Amino acid sequence: MAGRNFLFVPGPSNVPDRILRSMLVPMEDHRSAAFPELALACLNGLKTLFKTTTGSPLIFPSSGTGCWEAALTNCLNPGDRVLIARFGQFSHLWADMSTRLGFEVEILETPWGDGAPIDRYQAALRADKEHKIKAVLFCQNETATGVTSDVAAMRKALDGAAHPALLFVDSVSALASIDFRMDEWGVDVCVSGSQKGLMLPAGLGITCVSAKALAAARSATARRCYFDYADMVKSNATGYFPYTPTIPMLCGLRESLAMLNEEGLENVFHRHHYLASGVRAAVLQGWKLKLCASAPHWHSDTVSAIMLPDGIDGAALIAHAFKRYNLSLGAGLSKVAGKLFRIGHLGDLNELMLLGAIAGSEMAMQDVGMKLEPGSGIAAAQNYWRTHSPGAAAKDRAA
Repeated sequence: MAGRNFLFVPGPSNVPDRILRSMLVPMEDHRSAAFPELALACLNGLKTLFKTTTGSPLIFPSSGTGCWEAALTNCLNPGDRVLIARFGQFSHLWADMSTRLGFEVEILETPWGDGAPIDRYQAALRADKEHKIKAVLFCQNETATGVTSDVAAMRKALDGAAHPALLFVDSVSALASIDFRMDEWGVDVCVSGSQKGLMLPAGLGITCVSAKALAAARSATARRCYFDYADMVKSNATGYFPYTPTIPMLCGLRESLAMLNEEGLENVFHRHHYLASGVRAAVLQGWKLKLCASAPHWHSDTVSAIMLPDGIDGAALIAHAFKRYNLSLGAGLSKVAGKLFRIGHLGDLNELMLLGAIAGSEMAMQDVGMKLEPGSGIAAAQNYWRTHSPGAAAKDRAA
């Protein structure tokens, strides 16, 4: 089919031409005296992105899943207890990994569509008088359900319970799109990846580790090798990596960080909220549908999970959108498989790009039998964007 594929899954996101051009580089010696200039530009730039002066950003050739494993195996001992709320596919997978790696997992079962239950986290921590819970696992943005949770509130819950557990945060579909504050929120390990807000291809696990977490890693006995923090920190200190890095991806990361810095991080967050609000207007006001997120304060600014009426198969809708309109939409996963579709609205995008996704979704829904007023979602999004600005949208949310 002529024309570009319209990629609106919640990751991988669109890679800007500027980043693609930056990655078209000849290979170089990753042990040369010149290489640290590239490596340190990426590592120092990530400090700004994570909003940390004391944490250590680390870059692994992996996805965010590799950084999940790194957090668990570097900082914990076999059999240690971890506490996690399960309210979507990705929180489920992190809990499953923890079990498979030999840790004891205490799960707070939570309806899919709700965010992380801070009060239940705090109750569990207060009940843990012997401090057997060694780490709290927390998904800032549950990609499967389009729900964002409050990391700052989780830190307050830990402090309120006077509990020493480490705080691990999955920010895979939030970092560089939704505000994250490593130092202010007392996060010990933040996990992310290259293929979402950082606007890169998949292939880099991006993480940041606190001094407290690095201290825990020095005495932890869970086995690790490739993902060993100590090896990475030691090599990074001189501008190198303990094994062969992916040079084109590092060049792309350096360019991505430059683009984010030029726009300004706060402006990036405002833009994402503004664009997401237009999508939500299309869904709620135009199409008269519901989001999987059960309340407005859970709404994600990077992905909207849109519930479908009974009798409409989400998988069939997504397949039709791809085959007929060359539009890639996110699928429902696990408990919500077939019940919804997802529009990813993160990374490099603007109003007109999103109007294409809304228009294509609207046509596909009509084609599979949904009764929608033609143009209703498009008009609702247009009306929102024409009457708001990124800064004003951010003030509305704060209020």
